[in-house]
Amino acid sequence: MKVMHRITLIALLTAGALPLAGAWAADTVQRGGTLVYGRYSDSSFLEPVLNENNTDIWILSNLYDTLLFPTADGKGIEPGLASKWNIAADGKSVSLTLRDNIKFSDGSPITAEDVKWSLERASKPGNGVWQFMVDSIESVSIDGANAITLHLKHPDPAILSALTAFNTSIMPKKQFEATPGATDQQKAEAFAEHPVGSGPYVLKSWQHNATMTLVRNPYYWRNGADGKPLPYLDGIKFEIVPDDATRILKLQSGELDATEFIPYSRVNELKGNPALDMKLFPSTRVEYVSLNVRAQYQGAANPLANDKVRQALNYATDKQGIIQLVTYGIGTPMTSYISSGTPGHVGDKPLYPVDAAKAKQLLGEAGFANGFSTNIMVLAGNEDEISIATALQQMWAQVGVKLAITQVDHATETDRYRKGDFSMRLSTWTDDIADPNEITSYFAYSKNIQAVHSGWKNDRVDQLFEQSQQEIDAQKRAADYQQIQAIYNAEGPIVPLYESPYPVALHNNVHGFVQIPLGNNLFAETYLTRK
Repeated sequence: MKVMHRITLIALLTAGALPLAGAWAADTVQRGGTLVYGRYSDSSFLEPVLNENNTDIWILSNLYDTLLFPTADGKGIEPGLASKWNIAADGKSVSLTLRDNIKFSDGSPITAEDVKWSLERASKPGNGVWQFMVDSIESVSIDGANAITLHLKHPDPAILSALTAFNTSIMPKKQFEATPGATDQQKAEAFAEHPVGSGPYVLKSWQHNATMTLVRNPYYWRNGADGKPLPYLDGIKFEIVPDDATRILKLQSGELDATEFIPYSRVNELKGNPALDMKLFPSTRVEYVSLNVRAQYQGAANPLANDKVRQALNYATDKQGIIQLVTYGIGTPMTSYISSGTPGHVGDKPLYPVDAAKAKQLLGEAGFANGFSTNIMVLAGNEDEISIATALQQMWAQVGVKLAITQVDHATETDRYRKGDFSMRLSTWTDDIADPNEITSYFAYSKNIQAVHSGWKNDRVDQLFEQSQQEIDAQKRAADYQQIQAIYNAEGPIVPLYESPYPVALHNNVHGFVQIPLGNNLFAETYLTRK
């Protein structure tokens, strides 16, 4: 079982080996220069505890550090600001030793008090949608200048993974508390505009929805292959270019050194360009349709509230056809709402075979023999999302479901999604930790965000999830997640589509950039060779 591997890993890593800094030979790395990187959407909130979006999360690891880091394959743990750790025999406490002489980006020392404050703030009930990951922390004690102990309410099988997550980033207590604002939320919003962290980079300037510039943190603690402190680059300039075609044109012209989210339709073309390095990074990324399943939507009865309607939409969806159309065969069908790269995943067959007759039967049983009309939100300018929605429009029309497509900008999409003001939304998910509890809390646990903001609730799933949060027996915990997946895959508020890698295109003089399966964009060891 993958969950068994995860528990075994915890036992093996209590000693804490040193991180694998400097994957590149010392005689090949070059220092200096600014990387210009094209992003499809801007970040909105660069504070680690109270955020929710990947556009924020994937940048945070360059500004903030955590006590532990995920390994490059996204499945393990290695030291971060903590050089070693140990879980008590009863599983109810974790002791960690901080590195010597580590500093924040303003030059102030990182103290045990900063660590205690950061973790207690992250674990405070109600503090962010990811608080559940560290809800087991009851208190944090300081056991010396460089030592802390987490005291847990109960044994937590995922606590080490949680300490790699963005929301457990170590922040400067004094600087945060001195930030203007009457509430934690207000202080966080102000702090996010001028963040102080301990990651490899520092925010220099930010023109929202246009550019963001990061520069080298002069106090960063990790060394590169040449024995000098990382990062190798002087800085990174992020340019926000929502339109896929425009990003690629800017890459090809040399205005961008690299860019993300290449449409799969363009991957082979860019692979054939000798000036470019077209990467397909392994991922935990899943593509799906979120459904609003509340009984009423915009003052009318909601067809999507009926689980037979949701099942009908699944049977009416040719997942393999979409994979071929959108990913050109690069993607693979989802076999659970949890990606196949996530510990605890169960399933070896694609969910819901194509069966239009079955779809029509279910719609008739649900009282929609003549179909119904609905709407899907997609990100404006995103070729893949528009292609998927158009394919769904054609497929569902064959069973009487009329689908309108609404293109919106990222900010509008996010706002409406969080408010539950949507019928359907095309969505992607990537794990942030090597454990199934994160995606399950977001997709299925009603007490977090009402299951992908859908309004879906299943008491048995809620019970199993809460049970899994304390279950340290690997086989019993795996059984909990097996049951959750069986219920959710049959009744849940999504239409699962496919898994796919992260497509990133770089010029050939860009080296050392990594997007790990958990999504983090890692620029600490990125360098440019002279053209």
